[in-house]
Amino acid sequence: MNRFIKIIAVMICTIFIIPLAGCSSDHDEDQQSQTTEPQIQMSNGDLQEETPNLSQLPTFLQQVDPQIVRVYQLAAKYPDVIQHMPCYCGCGQSVGHKSNQMCFMKEIKEDGKVVWDSHAITCYNCQQIAVESIALKEQGKSLKEIRHFIDEKYKEGYAEPTPTPMP
Repeated sequence: MNRFIKIIAVMICTIFIIPLAGCSSDHDEDQQSQTTEPQIQMSNGDLQEETPNLSQLPTFLQQVDPQIVRVYQLAAKYPDVIQHMPCYCGCGQSVGHKSNQMCFMKEIKEDGKVVWDSHAITCYNCQQIAVESIALKEQGKSLKEIRHFIDEKYKEGYAEPTPTPMP
């Protein structure tokens, strides 16, 4: 009986922890499938959805923890900050992201429409880099100071950074 409980515990941990362990996965934008909602599911499982502007969050956040929704709200409020910050989860290599902003939104179009990305929902590193960057901006730090902080904090023990130009 005791062995059976251990096996069940390991299975439960595997189901809930492994999806959160990392963000890296193979990616091929040519293999997109349209869902019944106004979303595109990428081959790596990430969803992309277009909204009219930054104030309208994507529907894929409707069933997500409110704290994660709050991080997406912050990303929407400070895209000019997180676009200058690299991400250290491996998404630069695995899904072609260029900055931390792309973990939340693929692009902000010239007409103001936003193509949101669900990548950051399951990636603590993406969320943490955004939150730390925004908190430092709210404390009055310059983009260069914030970038230096992020690069120093994540330079060891994390994946290669996205190829984000310096601010």
